[in-house]
Amino acid sequence: MGQYKLGNKSLKELTGVHQDLVAVVSRTIELTVQDFAVHDGIRTLEEQRRLVASGASQTLDSRHITGHAVDLVPYINNKLRWEWELIYKIADAVRAAAKELGTPIRWGGAWDLTLTDTDDATEDLVADYSARRRQAGKKAFIDGPHFELPKMLYP
Repeated sequence: MGQYKLGNKSLKELTGVHQDLVAVVSRTIELTVQDFAVHDGIRTLEEQRRLVASGASQTLDSRHITGHAVDLVPYINNKLRWEWELIYKIADAVRAAAKELGTPIRWGGAWDLTLTDTDDATEDLVADYSARRRQAGKKAFIDGPHFELPKMLYP
């Protein structure tokens, strides 16, 4: 571990992001077994509108707009990748870093719980969340690279 570091583009994406989340991301890159890039930190309302229009996001009330969310995307051979096996490794490292720092984290892989409140396998969290949504007659919107500070604690 400790073989990766945040690149200049990732560091730029963290500009304006809440310091507690920046600390989690900074510790995550030290702990992770999977390199990643900070694909999105702060977004403007106009950027968010475009993402909602394209179906890549579901809300204009995004935590990215307020600096309370980041998207951490696997990075391999100078390319961003969206494979779940890699995303799970990053989610595990985020959880470990956040627990170590005492910072609660909500994850786009299982929106209805706090990632740092569970030790369940990240793969299981996604499957269980999807099952709960289906059981409620709703579609599951899964956003594996997305990590945010809970609104209740970070308004």
